[in-house]
Amino acid sequence: MGPVQTSSSGYRRYGYGRPLVDFLVTDSRAVLGELTQRSAFNVDQSQVAAWEGSIECLREALAAVDTEGHLFLEFDVPRLGRRIDAVLVLRHVVFVIEFKVGAKAFLAADLDQVVDYALDLKHFHETSHDVPVVPVLVATEARAVTVQAAMDAAVPNLFLPMRCTPETLMRGIALALELAEGPAIDPEVWVRGRYKPTPTIVEAAMALYARHDVADISRSDAANLGQTSGFISQVITQAREQGRKAICFVTGVPGAGKTLVGLDVATRSTNAEAELHAVYLSGNGPLVQVLQEALARDRVRREKEQGRALGIGEARRQVKSFIQNVHHFRDDGLANTAPPVDHVAIFDEAQRAWNREQTASFMQRKRGQAGFDLSEPEFLISCLDRHPAWAVVVCLVGNGQEINTGEAGIAEWLGSVERRFPEWEVYVSPELGQGDATVAELKAKVQARKKLHEIPSLHLATSVRSFRSERYSEFVNRLLDLDVEGAKALLPEATARFPLHVTRDLAAAKAWLRARARGSERYGIVVSSEAQRLRPHAIDVRVKVDPVHWFLAGKEDTRSSYYLEDVATEFQVQGLELDWTCVVWDGDLRHAGNAWTHHSFIGDRWTKIHKGDRRAYLVNAYRVLLTRARQGTVIVVPQGDDADPTRAPAFYDPVYDYLRSVGVPELTMPFR
Repeated sequence: MGPVQTSSSGYRRYGYGRPLVDFLVTDSRAVLGELTQRSAFNVDQSQVAAWEGSIECLREALAAVDTEGHLFLEFDVPRLGRRIDAVLVLRHVVFVIEFKVGAKAFLAADLDQVVDYALDLKHFHETSHDVPVVPVLVATEARAVTVQAAMDAAVPNLFLPMRCTPETLMRGIALALELAEGPAIDPEVWVRGRYKPTPTIVEAAMALYARHDVADISRSDAANLGQTSGFISQVITQAREQGRKAICFVTGVPGAGKTLVGLDVATRSTNAEAELHAVYLSGNGPLVQVLQEALARDRVRREKEQGRALGIGEARRQVKSFIQNVHHFRDDGLANTAPPVDHVAIFDEAQRAWNREQTASFMQRKRGQAGFDLSEPEFLISCLDRHPAWAVVVCLVGNGQEINTGEAGIAEWLGSVERRFPEWEVYVSPELGQGDATVAELKAKVQARKKLHEIPSLHLATSVRSFRSERYSEFVNRLLDLDVEGAKALLPEATARFPLHVTRDLAAAKAWLRARARGSERYGIVVSSEAQRLRPHAIDVRVKVDPVHWFLAGKEDTRSSYYLEDVATEFQVQGLELDWTCVVWDGDLRHAGNAWTHHSFIGDRWTKIHKGDRRAYLVNAYRVLLTRARQGTVIVVPQGDDADPTRAPAFYDPVYDYLRSVGVPELTMPFR
C-alpha cells in the first residue's frame, strides 16, 4: 500500500505518512525534507534535531516489527492547536507517541500532553472511537523504568499513559498489542475518518487566532457554522466595496457556536495591511480576561516554537486589539468622537446590552455625564456609524441565561436602527425574535423600507457544546422548570454518556472529579453568587476568584480550579466551560412542593426574594452552573445542621429529594 494522502475532507492532517516498510528504508534526510516542506512554520535547527532524534528512535524500535503498520509524523490536532509527534497504526492498535528529546524525566505536564492527544482522537476522530488508543511518552535521556500496559477503567479502549525510553519503546508496543483486543485497523480508512471536534471556547479562540479555519475545529455535522461565518464575510466584503453599512443578527440554539462564529469573523476580517480591522466585543468581563490571556500565552508559545522571541506584554497588547470588553470600547467612544479604528464590530450576547435607563444611570454615577439619553445599542451603533464610508455590526443573540438587571433585549438593537440609522442594511435569521410582538413590528418597519434581508444561514440549529450529550441542556431546563415527568423521561438519554450524580458528601464529590478527569481536562467547583451559607464547607463566595488563574493555571497552582479550594459563581463561569464540575447547592434556591422559593442571605438570616426579575435571575444562575460541564457533573446538596438555623436540613432535603425523584443517581463508591 502506498502513502495515504488525505482525510475525507481532502485535508492532509500530517506532515509525513508512509507504511512502516517504506519508512524503515527511506533515508532520514528525505523524511526530514518532507516534514520541513509540509511545516506551517519556519523550521529551525532545534526542530530539525528533535525530528532527527524521534526518527532515529522510531527506526530502532520498529525495526523488528512486522511491516503491517503505518506511521504518521506531525499529526495535526486543530482543536488543541498542536501536532502529535507520531501516530503509529499497527495491527489493531493506534499508538499516540510524544517524544521529549533530551528529557531526563517523565514530567506530569508531558504525560498530560500525550493523554490530551489520545483523548482528542478517542473523543473526536470518528475512526478512533472504538479502537484501542495507547498514549506513549518517550523521554530520550530518562533512566529506564519498567514498562507497564494497562487499560483506563473510565474511558473504553483507552490505555493509561506509557512511560518509555528509546530502549523500552518496542517492549511497550509489544505489551499493548498483546493486551488490546479488536479487529485489524485499515490505516487508509482510519486516517480518512471524520474529525468532529468540539473545542472549548478557549481552545477555539486559540485555534482561530492561529489562523485555523472554523471548519478545522468544528464538527462536520454542524456545517452551517462555516456557512454562517462565510455569509457574514460576504456582507463585510460587499459593504467595503460598495461603501455601505450593515448589521447582522446571528441566532442559535444554546451551545450552537455563536461565539465561535463571532471569533471566526473577527480573525478572518482583520488585515492590518489592508486597513481592515475587526474587534470581538463582550460585556462578560471574566470571559474577555480569560480569552485575552489564553491567546497571549498561546501566541508566545507558538512564536517560541518557530524560533522567535515575543514578550508576554507585547502579546497581550496585540490580543487586546482583537478581543475587548464592550464597556472599554464604549468608553473610548465617549472620550473620542473620531471613528474607531475598527470597521467591523462583533457584539457577543448582544441582547444583554443595557437599556436606556441602565445606561443613563451608569453614565451619571460612574462617568459624570448627566442627561445621557441613549441606550447602549444605540450608542454602540453610532460609534461605527462615524465611519464615512462603510461599517458592519454583528450581533450574536442568545437567550435563557439572563443574570443581570437592565438588559435591553434584541428589540433595542432593531429599534435603534429604525430610529436613527435608516440607511443601514439589516440581515436577520427568520428565527430572530420569534414570539416577540415588538421585534416582529420592528422587523416589519425595516422591511417596509426594503432594508430587511432574512437569511436562513444566520441561524445555528445544531448544539455543538457537549460532545457527550446534546440533550443535557434540555434536561436541565425541564428540571428547573419543575417538569418532573419531562425531566424523568429525558434523563436516560441526556445522561447516557454524560455522567450526572447527586451526593450529600462534598469530599466524595471532589474525589469523583479527580478520578474522572484525564490529562489536562479541567474540573472545578461552581456555586451560586447567593450561596452565602456554605462557609462551614470552606466555600466562601465573598472571596472573589481571579478567572484567569482559575481557568488557565495548572494543577500545581493553588489558585486554579484544579485545587478545588476557590469556587466560581455564575458571573465568573458564564460563557466559559469546564470538563467536569461540582455544583454545590445552597439554601438560596429551595424546593417546596411544586415550586421554587428564592432567598437571599442578608445580615444574619435568609430573606425571601419577591421581585420577579431577581427570582428569574436566581433560577438562571443555577441554569448556568448546571450547564458548564462538557463531560459530567456531580451535584452536592449539603445535609444542613439542626443546630444552625441558617442551614436547617429543611432548606436542603427537599432539593435532594427532588433530584432523586427525577432519577438523578446517588454518587456511590467505587466511582463509575
